Amino acid sequence: MMILPIFLIFSLLSSASNAAVQDFCVADLTGPDTPTGYVCKKPTAVTVDDFVFSGLGAGGNTSNIIKAAVTPAFADQFAGVNGLGISMARLDLAVGGVVPMHTHPGGSEVLIVVSGSICAGFISSSANKVYFKSLKKGDIMVFPKGLLHFQINAGKTPALAFVSFSSERPGLQILDFALFANDLPSEIVETTTFLDDAQVKKLKGVLGGTG
Repeated sequence: MMILPIFLIFSLLSSASNAAVQDFCVADLTGPDTPTGYVCKKPTAVTVDDFVFSGLGAGGNTSNIIKAAVTPAFADQFAGVNGLGISMARLDLAVGGVVPMHTHPGGSEVLIVVSGSICAGFISSSANKVYFKSLKKGDIMVFPKGLLHFQINAGKTPALAFVSFSSERPGLQILDFALFANDLPSEIVETTTFLDDAQVKKLKGVLGGTG
């Protein structure tokens, strides 16, 4: 009766050992995107270009409602970070630009300001305590995994920052869009947010929601 559990334990240890000795798992972006992520490219098909990403050199398009652009270098764009638990992105904020309250359920974030001034902060989940500060060039701020946080251009010139994540696919949910860019009936939104009908319908209209 003990043979099967022992066999399973040794099988798991063997699998973990094999995974640990792999140098990398470059994502095969031509394959299916499964619940556990992309499968690895065959080692013979991997090249140095899989470990280089040049997409963060150019500014993103900030001609949108939030006057901000995020250019990601996640596993979906940068196959080389697959399985490594790291990724990066570029954040461009035009004057008046803002990244509204949002979370990354898959990883923590570190932001470094390259130019301009950015007011950034997050809210703790235990006491709803707010931690925010205006950051200048060279300043770094960390945002713990899963907590609501924001970034606002705090100056009179465009701002640029680069961010890194403790996940190759950190995920993103923007609170405003989650509440007002969907088809959840307005009555439910009003009840759960304590906003009046006119305000909810206005925000749904601005952000493309229905209901």
